[in-house]
Amino acid sequence: MTLTEEVARKKRISESTIHRLSLYFRALSLLEKEDYETVSSKELAKREKLTPAQVRKDLSFFGSFGTRGLGYPVQELKKRISAILGIDRTWRVALIGIGNIGSALVSYKEFMKQGFNIVKLFDNDQRKIGSNHKGIVVSDINNLAEEIREANIQVVIIAVPATVAQYVVDDIVAAGVKAILNFAPLNLRVPDDVYIRNENMSMELEYLSFAMVNNHTPKKVR
Repeated sequence: MTLTEEVARKKRISESTIHRLSLYFRALSLLEKEDYETVSSKELAKREKLTPAQVRKDLSFFGSFGTRGLGYPVQELKKRISAILGIDRTWRVALIGIGNIGSALVSYKEFMKQGFNIVKLFDNDQRKIGSNHKGIVVSDINNLAEEIREANIQVVIIAVPATVAQYVVDDIVAAGVKAILNFAPLNLRVPDDVYIRNENMSMELEYLSFAMVNNHTPKKVR
């Protein structure tokens, strides 16, 4: 495959496909624990309420998997999806904002299992700066850009108030970070070459509220 063909292929991969890869990875992890050696596209699809054709199409973006009539080797497919998702390595992560959400995220053990290693914490509260939080010393947010560069941070999680979130993001971008997970309740402006994901829990609860009030049964999108 030429470089041009590879770029074109990557552009065709939708966010929905990437999300489904995460679902497949989790399903394969469970199958591995259940001592499955192989799994068919039908079984994988059934577990995630998809169609076998969708599973095969998603995987076809990334190469050839499994053997017709025999299915996919569970461990091998899990390993390959792990590499595709980039969770077969360790990422150095900084978390900014040690409030209720930030503290909960530091304690979230799945981050470490997936290779996301939180190594730096930042806050602007003088009572927290210099303290040891879950084994990590909290740094002053005023030194954000410099310390991010020195620590070779690759991913940043933001859990700060909306009023300061854009200023924080600007410093992060200036430090050269290309991947941001945002828990502040607004959409932030970043350059085109910076990847940002927004997690707005209030909006998700509002959606659930709407569904209950209006007896709404949405079409499931994976």
